[in-house]
Amino acid sequence: MSIHHQADKTPTPRYKPYKGAAGGWGALISVTQAWLGSDNALKNLRMMLKTNQNGGFDCPGCAWGDSPESGMVKFCENGAKAVNWEATKRRVDAGFFARYSVSALLEQSDYWLEYQGRLTEPMAYDAETDRYKPISWDSAFALIAKHLKNLPSPNMAEFYTSGRASNEAAYLYQLFVRAYGTNNFPDCSNMCHEASGVALSQSVGVGKGTVTFEDFEHADAIFVLGQNPGTNHPRMLEPLREAVQRGAQVVCVNPLKERGLERFQHPQHPVEMLTNGDRPTNTAYFRPALGGDMALLRGMAKFLLQWERDAQLANEPSVFDHAFLNEHTEGVLEYLAAIDDTSWDGIVEQSGLTLADIEQSARMYAKGKNVIMCWAMGITQHRHSVATIQEIANLMLLRGNIGRPGAGLCPV
Repeated sequence: MSIHHQADKTPTPRYKPYKGAAGGWGALISVTQAWLGSDNALKNLRMMLKTNQNGGFDCPGCAWGDSPESGMVKFCENGAKAVNWEATKRRVDAGFFARYSVSALLEQSDYWLEYQGRLTEPMAYDAETDRYKPISWDSAFALIAKHLKNLPSPNMAEFYTSGRASNEAAYLYQLFVRAYGTNNFPDCSNMCHEASGVALSQSVGVGKGTVTFEDFEHADAIFVLGQNPGTNHPRMLEPLREAVQRGAQVVCVNPLKERGLERFQHPQHPVEMLTNGDRPTNTAYFRPALGGDMALLRGMAKFLLQWERDAQLANEPSVFDHAFLNEHTEGVLEYLAAIDDTSWDGIVEQSGLTLADIEQSARMYAKGKNVIMCWAMGITQHRHSVATIQEIANLMLLRGNIGRPGAGLCPV
């Protein structure tokens, strides 16, 4: 069959509709395949059992926190795949670079390049041959020093590091760079959560999350915005479904229906696996328009303001935490004026949700004494990401949901 004829054929889908819960036997089978298909299965098994353990190492799969609970297996499907991928025996040596020019390597996919393995020695680019050639460690350090010394200012250098670097290595790295004279430390967290850092620094004075793992056990409501834990940090599904089971509200906001945010079958729970059972991971699921999160949040704040005014007229308990607002915030009146200036028609149109949906979300938030709001790349990777995250912070500040157990901001 000719290439042209093949291109005319309707491609056969490589996937089938899936109606089961996230996790379960599929996850277990996938972990087994990744492990047995690795090039060092016995050693990798020992590595997996050290993942997220005291005396072991943090899983390279995601940034979700380690549970304080003990257990032999403290990794998920993604974590097992990440460990088996990282713990490879494959190596990229001088012979590899003798076979491939840099131009040839540029034609390869990222997957192919990473699959070749790890570097075994320092390499320097030779423009004449368009190849990397091995150099000694002393020569490598001298080359780095030469370039750094020739810069007019230390601030013209950037020192990137990976989230997979150990804490000890990262600490020494930053000491070296600060001694050199700059604090330019872009890393993977900048690519993911630079918007969170900027927004939270301006809103609450610190560019980091304000919750611990334990706070999830005491939250009355957990909001998950622009995040797909089932794919990106599956270990988060367990605290979500535990929250649902104890009666907390778990509100998911995502334009896509993600199975992990609906139901989860825990591969480490034998009874569930044998009975093909699962548990829900949400109590409400809202699907806004792409980029409509900020309008939803503003609508929730507008409902809170309306209820606060109604409560004052009826001499009922306040909706806002006035003691918290008076002691810890400024600019409240300006924010409330901005809420008043935002029309319901604009909120509904931009959010892509009904007014009833927005009111339901606001009531779930107002009902919770201790609320956690989580978000990820679905929020940060927008042109208006900083404003959206500040809207999250403002909503949380109105009811004092920052700085107390079971409540706070959680960029993931």
